[in-house]
Amino acid sequence: MSAPGVHAGFQLLGSTRRLLHKLDKCAVFRNYTGSSALNQNAAPALPAGSSEEIVLPRKKKWDKIAVLQALASTVNRDPTAAHYMFQDDPYLFPKTSAEFKLYSLSQESGRNTAKYIINTYPKYFQKDYAEPHIPCLMPEAFEPQINDISEDALNERIQLRQVKAAVDIFDQLIQGGTTVSLETTNKLLDLLCFYGDRDPVRDDQPEHKEADEVEAVQEDFQKRQKGRLRKASDLIGVVWRENNNAERIFNLMPEKNEHSFCSLIRGMVKYGAYTKAFSMYADLLNNRMTADVHTFNALLAAAPNTREKYNEKWELIVETLNQMSEQKVQPNLLTFNAVLKSLRKCGSLARTQSLQTLNEMKALGIEPCLATFDHLLGIFYKAASSVRGPTDMIFEVLDEIEGKSFVARDPDDVYFFSNAMRVCLDLKDVELAYRLHQLLGEGENWKLLGDAFQQSVF
Repeated sequence: MSAPGVHAGFQLLGSTRRLLHKLDKCAVFRNYTGSSALNQNAAPALPAGSSEEIVLPRKKKWDKIAVLQALASTVNRDPTAAHYMFQDDPYLFPKTSAEFKLYSLSQESGRNTAKYIINTYPKYFQKDYAEPHIPCLMPEAFEPQINDISEDALNERIQLRQVKAAVDIFDQLIQGGTTVSLETTNKLLDLLCFYGDRDPVRDDQPEHKEADEVEAVQEDFQKRQKGRLRKASDLIGVVWRENNNAERIFNLMPEKNEHSFCSLIRGMVKYGAYTKAFSMYADLLNNRMTADVHTFNALLAAAPNTREKYNEKWELIVETLNQMSEQKVQPNLLTFNAVLKSLRKCGSLARTQSLQTLNEMKALGIEPCLATFDHLLGIFYKAASSVRGPTDMIFEVLDEIEGKSFVARDPDDVYFFSNAMRVCLDLKDVELAYRLHQLLGEGENWKLLGDAFQQSVF
């Protein structure tokens, strides 16, 4: 009984082998794609005797947050929900703008307190529990490791943003006869011009103004006001002091390049020395150098502050743009935004010139951002005391941007929604306000609403 069964088993095994052999021969001439739908559009079979080369794709490098972004895109934001910074407890949700400010400031105060303790006593927080390593959760390194007087020590102080310490080491190197390289000197100049020749204030420490800084602010304010009414906001901030460390180091440099001039010009514009910035730009031209686009953007923003009459302000803006064209510097979005922002100070010329600027912007293929439209609203909708004719600019702006999602491309983007809602309030148009609120829910436009103050205004 067992012999016939064994014989049948051998026959079945032989048939199976012959069938698999035939299938393997057919697979050589088949273009397999892994999908029945795609097999219908597959390439024709290769001729006999040829073999298809299989090329494995290279490893694709994904962004670190690509998975999180993909997951976030599947969930829509609930505009009625409380801000994510608050606890997930209805009892703790702020009901008014005052509570919102109180709760958010309380949380920020606690975060700054924790940062202060960690940075003050870093030796107690050296254990790293995070995998992978998260640098922002570890104590910040504020103490320099190089104690000798050298260019490496100077670079370390610049990296740590220690302005006064970097200036002291630079002076000691110069007094000792050591030549500091042009690259390192430009880095020091960038540091001084960015922070206004003073040490930056840490997030976990309160800001303390020295007596000479307050006196310098008041003196500069009195020089620039020329009889205008004083406001408390005018005394807040840092101004460009006469013959400060940035100017002194710039004058000590044996060799200067375009980077040196551009850094000093942008620093002067940032801290209110507008006339000196144009004087420094003239020195740059006398040395047969060319400014970059960021320097031209700063000069365009400073232009209306150096002239009194509206036509003179616009003439200086046009002259700066012509020099930009002669030097073959390509304008960008921030260039046109700087022009529109300056036109807000040009009175009756602003409306006509702003539309021409917008047409020139579109001719170059530069897409406007929210800051561009905010400047247009600022030009066409002045304060209630000014005499202006009726305009439909806000309706045209909403027709242009309705249904679009924007990303931050200009620091002034965050002012659009609050200023546009203020225009809706002045016009007493509820339907227009709802259209603006609907735009806020498009994509990630809600991220451009601004800080707590801008949100409360909106």
